[in-house]
Amino acid sequence: MLLSIMLFFKPAAFSQEASDVFLVDAKKNILGFKVFSSSIEKITDSKRYDNQPKFINDSQLVFSSEDDTGNVEAILYTWEKDQFTNMTRTPNKSEFSPDLTSCGQYISTVTVEEDSSQRIWLYPINFGEPELLYDDIQPVGYYGWHGETAALFVIGEPNRLVFPYGREDIHTIAQNTGRSIQKRPGTDEVIFLDKNNNIVVDGKTTFELKAFHTQTREITSLGLALGGSEDFCWVDKNNLLMARGKELYLRRVNKGIEWEKVGTFTIPGYGNISRLSISPDTKKIAIVLERLD
Repeated sequence: MLLSIMLFFKPAAFSQEASDVFLVDAKKNILGFKVFSSSIEKITDSKRYDNQPKFINDSQLVFSSEDDTGNVEAILYTWEKDQFTNMTRTPNKSEFSPDLTSCGQYISTVTVEEDSSQRIWLYPINFGEPELLYDDIQPVGYYGWHGETAALFVIGEPNRLVFPYGREDIHTIAQNTGRSIQKRPGTDEVIFLDKNNNIVVDGKTTFELKAFHTQTREITSLGLALGGSEDFCWVDKNNLLMARGKELYLRRVNKGIEWEKVGTFTIPGYGNISRLSISPDTKKIAIVLERLD
């Protein structure tokens, strides 16, 4: 599984804004994909940073949460029990964009270390000693899993998206890419946004969706993303979700270029959707809404 992440670290020119995680019911069948906007349920409720949710199975998700000292930890939420569990307890480090590794034994994060290094760390689900991955690749701002390998957004001038086939084979996929990096289900493709050649559609900046084929190392196009949006997640091989403002949109990439609005979330005290993730069984969507107060 791949995920889309954003690192909010001041030296990298990012900031942490107050936000909360919500869950929404959804349904996929032969008739299509439906989102039940009225089912929205608030999972977190603080004036700090709760963001970057990622489903690790059909009943649990992980997300990054800021405590009252300003430190950010990886939190596991089990919604049937309404239970929160700290997956990390690192007072001198901050963990962003947690996800489950393909082996199911670790929670991975982009960790801001004590010396301000930004690298991928693996935290055992049995709470053993964490392990450093790709020790020589940094500063990492975003990443996305493709099996046992993570495609890495490396911060720099310019930013680079790389795929580490091996220590001596760090392949640069592209430069100036978006923060969302996702494996396309049922394929060998890593999907990203190419921000080099953007156009304006209906007054909104729009980027091209690109597919990196990990076996051949070729890049192909999937057409335009949703204008004014950057984060996305796959419902399945052919159905892609993106959000703009307070609305959720779906595109059937195998059938056309049109985006269909499938949900609207107008919650008092909250603004736009900043992140989204979908459960493996496609019955739950996690969205992050920005706090206005």
